Amino acid sequence: MTYISKKQLRVLMIHNHYLERGGEDESTQAEVDLLRENGHHVDLLEKDNKEIFRQRLFRTAINSIWSNETYLQVRTMLSRENYDVVHIQNFFPLVSPSVYYAAGSVGVPVIQALRNYRLLCLNGLFFREGKVCEDCVGLLFPIPGVYHSCYRQNRLASISVAAMLFSHRLLRTWQKQVTVYYTPTNFARQKILALGIAPEKVMVKPNFVKDPGELSSFEKSFMLLVSRLTPEKGVLTVLKAWQRYKLNIPLKIVGSGSLEREVREFCSDNPHVEYLGRANLDEVISLMKKCYMSIFCSELYETFGRTVIESFSCGRAVIATDIGTMDEIIRGGYNGVKFQAGDSHDLAQKVQWAWLNPDRVYEMGKNARKEYEDKYTPEINYDILMRIYQKAFGMVDAL
Repeated sequence: MTYISKKQLRVLMIHNHYLERGGEDESTQAEVDLLRENGHHVDLLEKDNKEIFRQRLFRTAINSIWSNETYLQVRTMLSRENYDVVHIQNFFPLVSPSVYYAAGSVGVPVIQALRNYRLLCLNGLFFREGKVCEDCVGLLFPIPGVYHSCYRQNRLASISVAAMLFSHRLLRTWQKQVTVYYTPTNFARQKILALGIAPEKVMVKPNFVKDPGELSSFEKSFMLLVSRLTPEKGVLTVLKAWQRYKLNIPLKIVGSGSLEREVREFCSDNPHVEYLGRANLDEVISLMKKCYMSIFCSELYETFGRTVIESFSCGRAVIATDIGTMDEIIRGGYNGVKFQAGDSHDLAQKVQWAWLNPDRVYEMGKNARKEYEDKYTPEINYDILMRIYQKAFGMVDAL
């Protein structure tokens, strides 16, 4: 077995960026920085979905199943450099599962991060028509996802994703070509195991954030929502809570997405709600430090919820939906408050209760900070990542 506690590793990190930067991109960069800061050599191979607009849809569809270009590129890199591991963040759609085979051809272990449900669901979200959907789980070919045009509301695009999943299920790519997977939560791990992957190959490693440094004093300032502005993220539920129940509690909203126009229009008519637009991580952390509580309103099965631990790191409790992974991360009354996903009335009640009970909110914020220190620091995360690598090396050596 290769022991890595004091060994400088050479890591080939691979990531396919989405059109809009999100949590997966932030987590990828954080892991690259974490490895480099601990003395490891990391080369980052990136693809960007902006490239899709420069090629025909048919070519994108074929490449999502098998990209010969990426296969050859990775094979070339592996022949030139003595990499210890190929660490894949997101392969869809431009990288493709061909990278697994490129690594396998030269015996390099493959680590796959799973921060969405793409291997089980066409849109990667388990979400359709405003509610959680698992209709395709357990099916060799995801017919419901094609029927409902689940990928980008486009039938042809959905067929192409279904073809990718079907092809690699037949080849048993997910079971044979990836050495070790990791998910951010046990909830996500249990979902992924439905693919028939050996349980010992799927580990859990939460996301992490850097310590924000000196914390701000706790004040009754404003509620903060940091989110992609799309329907499944529950943004409309938050707006309804403030509108229908006449909440006069200050709310600041950060983010961008398809609902940006609705958010802007709402804020123009509601003096208590302010839209700040898109913000970088440093700006978000600055707001987290100043807020009273943050809100996590996603109505789908998130694999984690990065903004929650950003809030924890700043000593701020979270009002979060009671769905999926939040049962692992949020303990009601301890480090936050939970409300029924999609229920604007329940959210309004929880917001009002929190606003009227600053002493309880302050204590929950202290507990949230302790939770961060116990589970979500870079130091703790680095140890877990090294255990994942060690597991991968052990599995390859055992073959």
